[in-house]
Amino acid sequence: MGRVWSAPSTTDKDRKELLRTLVEEVVVEVEREEHKAALVLRWRGGATTELVVELPRAYPPPIRTDEETVDLMRRLAVHYDDATIAGILNRQGRRTATGERFTRGRVSSLRTSWKIARHDSSLDEKKGELVTIAEAAKILGVVPSTVHRWLGDGFIAGEQLTPGAPWRIRVTDDLRSRFVEEAPPGWLAMLEATRALGVSRQTVLQRVKRGELEAVHVRAGRRKGLRIKVERPQPSLFDEPQQVEGAVC
Repeated sequence: MGRVWSAPSTTDKDRKELLRTLVEEVVVEVEREEHKAALVLRWRGGATTELVVELPRAYPPPIRTDEETVDLMRRLAVHYDDATIAGILNRQGRRTATGERFTRGRVSSLRTSWKIARHDSSLDEKKGELVTIAEAAKILGVVPSTVHRWLGDGFIAGEQLTPGAPWRIRVTDDLRSRFVEEAPPGWLAMLEATRALGVSRQTVLQRVKRGELEAVHVRAGRRKGLRIKVERPQPSLFDEPQQVEGAVC
């Protein structure tokens, strides 16, 4: 029997057939807490064999925060502190790996685990101060609704990294120069600019946004609002001079 079992010509299928021929019954009793199984083999002819087999231990997968949330946190950490990040993640309905709301401490712990650097506010200052809409309004000398309006119209640029994150305005010298007490001589109000250019208000704003037209916002006086620099066409040498009524030749 042993020689037939271990012979090179005996296949696994042959060995199964041999076992079916020799074994009458197999009784298995599993002891899950001890990770063992007790086997009783009853051979044809009445003999029995008892075996104890170690069962493989099943280790539950580690609890981890989903990769999308970690990736978002990595992008947010460049711009925001841990408390702000926690608020953004909660507003988006995200939860920790154990199903809890984010807090500043949990964000900090997760950052440390994933080796994500803390926000460095000094880097923002080198590119221009990055502030909220309310702070930008105070710096520029206008009300927050004006900043909201010009943000929507594209007159000023803002940053919102993800839904639920606050809009932020980078206050640079260029942005400050667009908000003035008086308009430069010859610059036109929006209605006058649309008439002079023969286009709609939206088209004027789009040209301002693309840098094709210069514009400033007058924040004081009775006629507050945008002033547009419109280049008036210069008269050509070939233009016919206008005749004045009653002129004597």
